[in-house]
Amino acid sequence: MLLVLGSGVALAHDPVFGLGPHTLFKDAVEVHVGVDRRESGSAGETDSSLELAYGLSGDWTVRFEAPYVEREDGSNGIGDLAVATKYRFWRRDSLGLQESATLFLRLKPDTADKGRGSGTSDAIVGLTYGYESRKWYRWAALRYRANGETSDGLARGDKLLLDLVGGIRFKPSGYLEPDWVWMLELNGERTARSRLDGGTLADSGGTEWFLSPGLMWTLRNFAVKTGVQFPLTSDLNGNQAESDYRARLELEWHL
Repeated sequence: MLLVLGSGVALAHDPVFGLGPHTLFKDAVEVHVGVDRRESGSAGETDSSLELAYGLSGDWTVRFEAPYVEREDGSNGIGDLAVATKYRFWRRDSLGLQESATLFLRLKPDTADKGRGSGTSDAIVGLTYGYESRKWYRWAALRYRANGETSDGLARGDKLLLDLVGGIRFKPSGYLEPDWVWMLELNGERTARSRLDGGTLADSGGTEWFLSPGLMWTLRNFAVKTGVQFPLTSDLNGNQAESDYRARLELEWHL
C-alpha cells in the first residue's frame, strides 16, 4: 500500500460494467481483484478474479486474467484463463479534459475443468470511446463476442454488447484527497441462438438491457469500484430464466 500510494501517478477511470479506453503508462503494473455475483431464476454464480496488467507503452496495455468460479452445484475452482489487450489509437487533450478511443481484444482458451468454464475457446473484439473532464464523464463501447463449440458439439451463440455510460464528479477534489465519481450505465446484450448437431436451440439467444448505477472511489493510485445491474427489459427466446441482478466489486492498485 505504501508503495502504491507513494508512486505519484494519477489513476485514470473506466466504468464498472462497460469498457473504457483507459491504458496504463509505460512499464506500469496494475493489480486488479474483482468479485461478480449473478442471480437468474433459481440459479446463482459467484466469480472472483485476479488480473495483472502491464503497460507496454502509454498507448498499449496487456492484461492476464485468472478467475475463480463458485457455482450452486458445487463445481468450484479455477475458471478459464484469459489474456486481453487494449491499444489507444486516438487521443485529444485540452484544458481540463481528455478524449480517447481504443481497440480491444480478449482471447479465452478452454483451460478450465468441466463445469467451471464455458467449455469453449472464445474471443472478444471491441471499440471504445471515453470523455473525461474534471466534472463530467462519458463512455461508449461496442463489443462482439465470438463463442466457440464445446466437445459435445454445442455451438454457443455469439454475442453483441453495447455500453453507454455517463458519470459525474459532484465535487472536484485535489490529487491527495479521496475522489468520488457517480455513474449510470445502459448495458445491452444481444445473443444469437445456440446450435447443436446442425439445428438451433429454441431456449437460447435473445436480447437483454440493464440499467446499472455505479460508484468509483479513488485515492491516488488505489481505486474501489462497485455497481449493480438491474434488468430493464428483455426478449429472450423460449423458456429461459431472466436475470434478477448482477453485482460487481473491484479493487485496483496501480504501480
